[in-house]
Amino acid sequence: MDRIFDDVKRMDKRQFFYQVLSFGMIVSSALMIWKGLMVVTGSESPIVVVLSGSMEPAFKRGDLLFLTNYQDEDIRVGEIVVFKIDGRDIPIVHRVLKVHEKEDGTIKFLTKGDNNSVDDRGLYAPGQLWLDRKDVVGRARGFLPYVGIVTIVMNDYPKFKYAVLSCLGFYVLIHRE
Repeated sequence: MDRIFDDVKRMDKRQFFYQVLSFGMIVSSALMIWKGLMVVTGSESPIVVVLSGSMEPAFKRGDLLFLTNYQDEDIRVGEIVVFKIDGRDIPIVHRVLKVHEKEDGTIKFLTKGDNNSVDDRGLYAPGQLWLDRKDVVGRARGFLPYVGIVTIVMNDYPKFKYAVLSCLGFYVLIHRE
């Protein structure tokens, strides 16, 4: 451990500034990639993690979903959508159960988790019986099984998350190559 701090002590101001600048470039590159994915997919959140078992057996807790949200594509029965409810921060991943198209062309739809016994009307905002197009964050286009379990662990154990992030940040600042 003393060797690590010796490396930091031996760094001059220019080297330390260079390390901080490198760290900033890594963070800004990640943000640019995320924003680029948002533009390409049309979704405010192009990648989400399944947080519950309500969609089993199609998706399990910890699966990573890739989303698109192109406005010109119609929502169809059987599609898996990710939606947000007013007053809730966490998006929900469920399947479209029914689609109701009005004469004026507006579409409303009802969702249900594959592993749930009833539809999602109990999850919607008070007085809301159907979802609108504006509620949709995206549609599932692909997934990677269990890759998102890291996110779940980080959220369930915040001290672990801060320890890992601190170690990574410290490593980037002191690593010379």
